[in-house]
Amino acid sequence: MQLQQLRYFVAVADTRHFTRAAQREHVAQPSLSQQIRALERELGAELFHRARGHISLTDAGAALLPMARRVLADTETARREVQEVAQLRRGRVRLGAPPSLCASLVPDVLRAFRDRYPGVDLVVHEGGSQDLVRVLAEGELDLALIITPLAGQGPVLSTSELLREELVVVSPPDEPAPVRRSRIRVEDLRGRPLAMFRRGYDLRELTVAACREAGFEPVFGVEGGEMDAVLGFVRAGLGLAVVPSMVAARSGLRVTRFASPGLHRTISVAHRGDVSPTRAAGELQHILTERLTTVSQ
Repeated sequence: MQLQQLRYFVAVADTRHFTRAAQREHVAQPSLSQQIRALERELGAELFHRARGHISLTDAGAALLPMARRVLADTETARREVQEVAQLRRGRVRLGAPPSLCASLVPDVLRAFRDRYPGVDLVVHEGGSQDLVRVLAEGELDLALIITPLAGQGPVLSTSELLREELVVVSPPDEPAPVRRSRIRVEDLRGRPLAMFRRGYDLRELTVAACREAGFEPVFGVEGGEMDAVLGFVRAGLGLAVVPSMVAARSGLRVTRFASPGLHRTISVAHRGDVSPTRAAGELQHILTERLTTVSQ
């Protein structure tokens, strides 16, 4: 089994078309088809259902695809590790983070990293923690900022806690405060319309869980947004929202803190447990630790 064959196999699986896969891989279509056939003979199973105008994975192909992606990702990691020997003058680091952190912490961290290592390319992938863990496990990310603990059993990851961040309530600045007290309680959200994030968003799960623990189901004035959309919903008076303090500080909205013990989330940095981070990823993790330590003081 050759890496080239696996690349061709993944290209066909992605494009569902042999000609487009050949174009993507810059190879003649007959050569690509020949390599796929050779791979099938070696494995003793067909990998694709071939019908005119329609290519789909067989059960064997579906089983091979995640492993092929992992092998290719690991090979790419090895290639980049060799390239980065020259004092990080070149290379690439891929960071995953929730949209709330991309709107607050991540830009400052990436600026600090770029100032130190201008030759290293930066790639950012936004998503919820569960999605980021899946992409990380597939070898498509070097590091991910995730909210821990994770619900359910995930892949084997190495995680380090970086920050316990306070959650606050934001409301329109030109409307009365949600409570007359300086602090709000979770119970005060009962019956109040909330601008709610889409399903699978970490802050949605945290908010709903806190309301249920307080004995009520939250009311959604509007739901389904990402961070920028939810902040816009709040500005428009469609509801209150529970957001991280770092986001709230930059939002221009009225901020009301929760009464003690408050609501918090734990931010951790994660990488695959079976693969050591590349040198560039290690340096980015070091800067993340520096910045979050400063924020938490």
